[in-house]
Order: sequence, then C-alpha cells, then structure tokens
Amino acid sequence: MTAPPPPPPPPLPASPPIGAVSLVYVDRALIVADKPARLLSVPGRGPDKQDCLIARLQAEFPDALIVHRLDFDTSGLVVLARGKKTHRALSLLFQERRVEKRYAAVVEGKPPGTRGAIDLPLRVDWPNRPLHKVDFEAGKPALTRYELISFDAEKNASRVALMPETGRTHQLRVHMRALGHPILGDPLYGGERAAAMADRLLLHADSLAFAHPLTGKALNFTRAAPF
Repeated sequence: MTAPPPPPPPPLPASPPIGAVSLVYVDRALIVADKPARLLSVPGRGPDKQDCLIARLQAEFPDALIVHRLDFDTSGLVVLARGKKTHRALSLLFQERRVEKRYAAVVEGKPPGTRGAIDLPLRVDWPNRPLHKVDFEAGKPALTRYELISFDAEKNASRVALMPETGRTHQLRVHMRALGHPILGDPLYGGERAAAMADRLLLHADSLAFAHPLTGKALNFTRAAPF
C-alpha cells in the first residue's frame, strides 16, 4: 500500500496567515484595511513574493486598487480605491497632501523636547538598495513631525506619534535614525541594539483622515497599535 504524500510544510512564522487582513471600512468607493506586519502591500519580484495586501483584497473585491503603500515590516491603516475613478480622486488627495496620517512608534532613547520636526531630504542609497539615506544635494524634500507620548527609563525607549508631511520611501525610519532614535525592531535602520529590542518593527499607521472622494464627507479612521 502506497503511503499518502506528506502534508505541505507550514508557512513561515514571519508571514501573516492568509486572510489576516482586517477590514476597517468598506463602501462602494473605497476600502480601509489594517495591514499586518510582514506582508507586502503589492507583489514583489519572484513567485515567493506574490502574497500581498492587494492580492488578498482583490480575491474578495476585484475592483480594489492600491492608492498608497506601507513597508513590508510596517502594520496599520491603508486606503484602497474601488475602481479607476475613485483611484484618481484618492491619488490626488495624497499628492496634494490632503490626507492626515499618523503613526505610532517605539524608538530607542528619548527624542529632544515633547514635540519636534525632522526636515531632511532623502533619496535611495543606490549601492545599498533598498536602503534610503539623507542627501542634502540630491535628496527630495522630506518632513516628519513627532510628538513624545511616553518614556520608559528602564528600557531607555520612547513611544512617539509620527506625522509625515511628505511620503518618501522609508521616511519615518530614516528620519528617526538620523535624529539618533531609531525605531525598535528595525532590521534595516535600527542598528544592532535597536533591531534586537523587538521581534518586529514597532511602527504602525494608526490614523488616517481625509474627505470621501464621492461625497466630500470627512472620514477619520483609527486602529490602535498592536504593541
């Protein structure tokens, strides 16, 4: 008697299970989802990088289109359009900076003051892609505002709110490192100590506010950080 084939291996622990995306809001124009950490927003290169937020949502909402992205390691709120007309309208809101975004993060040390701003131009670090870096000559303008929420002296770590005025790739991660307070659990920019202080990147998009692209109604979504 032939033995049955062995079961397929379980998914890697770092990959969120299929269906792990939580829907915060759905109507005929848009979707707001809570993306788990360690899930791509859009497909990457190669068959092992096809599982992503947009693929999972399009399985249920075929008209869903990505408007903006979160890093693979970042969790939190993402808005998606339903159809090309709404996609154009929502994309314009982001381009014109009419979307209020806030992130929760835990960083190493204690940033200066209770509030501050980081105004440092950024560009891709071509020899070390996908890393980005501060570049005062060739970088694009990037501005992040921060607010100190609390400080844990025992752990030498602070919980902060981060409000990006621009949307550069890895902006919050590079800016906080440049300030001398990298985000805990950051495998790219945290350095050995900060990267080892958490088992995931402690960065979460916890608030999105914008006008509904069809009705103009003010929308405000929040989802507390899971850390």
